[in-house]
Amino acid sequence: MSKLLAQYNSESEQSENEAPSIKKPRLEGLNSAPDVPGVQSQVALYDLHASTSTALVHNVPYAALAQPVVGPANPFTHVQAVDVGKAEEYVVDDHQFRTQMRMFHAAQVRQAQRQVVQHDIASGVAYIDPSTVAAPAIKRKRKALGDAAVLDGENAYRGPWGGFDDDDDEPGRGIDAAADDDLDAPDEIDPTSSASVPSSNPKSRLITPGAETSIFHGKNERNYIGRTYMAAPTVDGVDLFGEPGEQECFLPKRCLFTYRGHTKGVNAIRVLPKTGHLFLSASMDGKVKLWDVYNDRRVLRTFLGHNKGVRDIAFNNDGTQFLSASYDRYLKLWDTETGKCLGAFTTGKVPQCVTFNPDPDKQHIFLTGQQDKKIYQFDVRSGEIVQEYDQHLGPVNTITFVDDNRRFVTTSDDKSLRAWEFDIPVVIKYIAEPHMHSMPAVSLSPNKKWLACQSLDNQIMLYAVTDKFRLNRKKSFRGHLVAGYACELGFSPDSRFLMSGDSTGSMFYWDFKTCKLLKKHKAHDQVVMGCEWLPHETSKVLTCSWDGTIKLWD
Repeated sequence: MSKLLAQYNSESEQSENEAPSIKKPRLEGLNSAPDVPGVQSQVALYDLHASTSTALVHNVPYAALAQPVVGPANPFTHVQAVDVGKAEEYVVDDHQFRTQMRMFHAAQVRQAQRQVVQHDIASGVAYIDPSTVAAPAIKRKRKALGDAAVLDGENAYRGPWGGFDDDDDEPGRGIDAAADDDLDAPDEIDPTSSASVPSSNPKSRLITPGAETSIFHGKNERNYIGRTYMAAPTVDGVDLFGEPGEQECFLPKRCLFTYRGHTKGVNAIRVLPKTGHLFLSASMDGKVKLWDVYNDRRVLRTFLGHNKGVRDIAFNNDGTQFLSASYDRYLKLWDTETGKCLGAFTTGKVPQCVTFNPDPDKQHIFLTGQQDKKIYQFDVRSGEIVQEYDQHLGPVNTITFVDDNRRFVTTSDDKSLRAWEFDIPVVIKYIAEPHMHSMPAVSLSPNKKWLACQSLDNQIMLYAVTDKFRLNRKKSFRGHLVAGYACELGFSPDSRFLMSGDSTGSMFYWDFKTCKLLKKHKAHDQVVMGCEWLPHETSKVLTCSWDGTIKLWD
């Protein structure tokens, strides 16, 4: 353009010199852009910045920022993403976030429960949909308080515990009691009916006492000489009938096998006493499974008798029977060989732990710690409670027999440790210090001299099994994270090592004499809840986790 203008002006000057009478107009600069008001003033005042610039070198007045967008429209706005701002990370407390999330969901529920106004297009009249109008809440009427001077009869004083008119006539029962009855007394099921028939009623699929079953996973329950899986196999290099702890133990190095079969987390595992060629697993899927250790390493039998997750299991001395404690408030006695349920026991509360009396003459007695802060002593022959131990101030977590089974030690959520004489509901030793935390797992050493207690302040505390149950302050095992979890711990058969899982899915091994952490390795994807050292092996360990798997380490 500049060359054309120069050529045109030179020709006009030449024509003026040659012919003064002919005069061409002189052209200045050409501007082909449309005339847009306000653009020239902005460009003159402020420099244009690149899209990659991160700072301004001058202050832009508000009047310039508030001016309308000018210029031709961008035809590629529907294709090209527009930068509308910058996102920054914001740290918020987890409690505050959950509180706001619950408030948001509650607001959504209230919005959904509002009356929906609909419009009739034909008549143009607005009306309220009757199906969206919530029924008015009916306030329950309490029973009469009664006469304080009358103790018995219909006019007896009930006070604020009298309940409501729509409850049953039993005094002192309210909404919680009725809810407990609905939970504990589901619809009856015909035991002869097929369990595979689906039902629309969830209660009809619940297992009632007397309808327990078990499934044998195999072709024949007996081999060619008539032996069941309870008979110990012959294993090269391992004496299954020897005394545990005769051989020196070593730390495991690798995962030998992974047992899979549970659909939810595994809470506990228990090795068969004496031989140790079988083990039980209790899971949150409500099933108890019996597994093989040496031969095919598969599940042998599944015990179906609980409607909720199984919290704890316990063998008797010879392993022919075992107990299962579930969140459905039932404790059930099983025959390990045949899979039959021999009895069902309940107190109406959730059991936390269960154990047989290890005395050979008292194998018909078992103790259970419950969430109602009590310890109940049952007799399986009569099915009745023969003793109650009521001193704890919180749910009872563990029961451990010591001193030749004459005493037992219990721990609770009340952050205390109590020792009892068997069959005498009086505490003989009470240990509660300000620095103590809850101890949800306890293990007795093979030499019966020490109690290792898993404390929720991420350490293992050691108590001497004597008359005074003194704390050994010189020994403390640390390094793992168990706060909030009831991770079980265990000893090696020769009492050389102490092991425990933690909340990160790792296994920890300490030297029992020096308290030194010898080894740590990743075992599971989730928290390791239980660990058992095989009694006749030098380095084989079983671990279970909430990831639903059980692993054998060697």
